[in-house]
Amino acid sequence: MSNQRRPVEDFEITADLPDNPMHTTGTDHVTLIGSNAEDTIAFYRDILGMPLVLRQPNLDDPSQTHLFFDTGDGRIITFFVNDERDSDPRPKRTGIGAVHHLSFSIDPDEFVEIRETLDEEWNGYNEFDRGIFHSLYTQDNNGLVIELSTDKWAIPDDKRGEVLAEAQRIREEDGADFAEERHIEQALDELAINPERFDLPDAPTGSGV
Repeated sequence: MSNQRRPVEDFEITADLPDNPMHTTGTDHVTLIGSNAEDTIAFYRDILGMPLVLRQPNLDDPSQTHLFFDTGDGRIITFFVNDERDSDPRPKRTGIGAVHHLSFSIDPDEFVEIRETLDEEWNGYNEFDRGIFHSLYTQDNNGLVIELSTDKWAIPDDKRGEVLAEAQRIREEDGADFAEERHIEQALDELAINPERFDLPDAPTGSGV
């Protein structure tokens, strides 16, 4: 049965909306099962700098509190917490249905300062140049991998999908294993987009390919 599935290469990469009866308009919020309020607020508010904008009972389970944090652009991340639960920094389960990591955008001008904050006030970080963006990786109080990512170029939000789709086409023609800096640069040139380039430190790709 599984051998009859279409391979991933059969699916078109495009920024155009699919011909569907419905379309989403963005991410409203993501909700995670947290530990307790104190540890959750200590990381997401006091380390990452997200305002705690709403607190109320979990409407489906009043034994838990529902915490709402603004991630920086009005998009929300929320946690169900209970003061009786201890934080658990051990690695989380992997496999189908698991959360691999969460990625939040950071200001490129604050990249080095944020890196120093993670080193001095939290549990450190790993840093990678992913070709099309630059990232720091750390873990929250429950061991969930948190990526803090910044684009290398100030690409307008309404053009990001188009640029990535064009870079994918160029990458495939180039025969490269993953999207590299030169593919984004060529995509920007072909789309006649000339955004500001941010000055970010050198770092390994972290690629295993």
